[in-house]
Amino acid sequence: MALHIDGFVFDLDGTVYLGDAALPGAVECIATLRRRNKRTVFVSNKPLESRQAYAEKLTRLGIPTDPDDVITSALVLGRYLARTAPQLRLYVIGEPYLIAELRSHGLNVVDELLDQDAREVIQPHGIDAVVVAFDRTLDYRKLNTAYQALVRGARFFATNADKACPMPGGAIPDAGATIAALEHITGRKVEVVAGKPSPLIMEVALERLGLPAARCMMIGDRLETDIAMGKQAGMATAVVLTGVTRREDVARMAAPPDLVLNHLGELPERVG
Repeated sequence: MALHIDGFVFDLDGTVYLGDAALPGAVECIATLRRRNKRTVFVSNKPLESRQAYAEKLTRLGIPTDPDDVITSALVLGRYLARTAPQLRLYVIGEPYLIAELRSHGLNVVDELLDQDAREVIQPHGIDAVVVAFDRTLDYRKLNTAYQALVRGARFFATNADKACPMPGGAIPDAGATIAALEHITGRKVEVVAGKPSPLIMEVALERLGLPAARCMMIGDRLETDIAMGKQAGMATAVVLTGVTRREDVARMAAPPDLVLNHLGELPERVG
């Protein structure tokens, strides 16, 4: 018997696309659901590009998308900090889009104050909070700046805690690796993670869908983030095997997702 679902929250990397190519069945699946007047939104932990850029990519792949239907961990963290701690001076381990997103919420992202000879950060006491994200420009200087601020008592936030990011040539280290390093060397624990599986990102997704969680489904390729978050929110869940999860991983779960799909193309026939 098909599950009755009115709203769908889709993960992107490993679920809808991989790199610059749509994954099997993704385009047809979402088109079919929309023809049935189902609501769809997309969530991503990757804080590397704007919602406009994600929407343009989806549209280019054959899935016409409005930027407001894309929810990133950067957007969610920006909203959270603007609401709860707008006065903080933030040091960001992250790429330019994240910095721009945080500043768009009126937040103060500090520029590094450097000793011109040693090129070392000399004023970590000017940092109230450290924000960690997926950063392909991570280097020792950034790690040390964050370390010095945290051991002096700065607060500790992150966009996401993924250990690795799936890429066409194989996964690469993600923000979780940086978080783990800083937690290890400082003895501190990250205070808030905005992205999956945090309820913060799902709250924004459900707000956009305009539906209660019980009428929605979370679809993704990661058991520990996508599926865990959907279950925590009280949603139906579906895992696709086009990303990091394998069927044997699901078999080991005490509480598996409602659906296990080889790819998104199988979804429309399993939901009503």
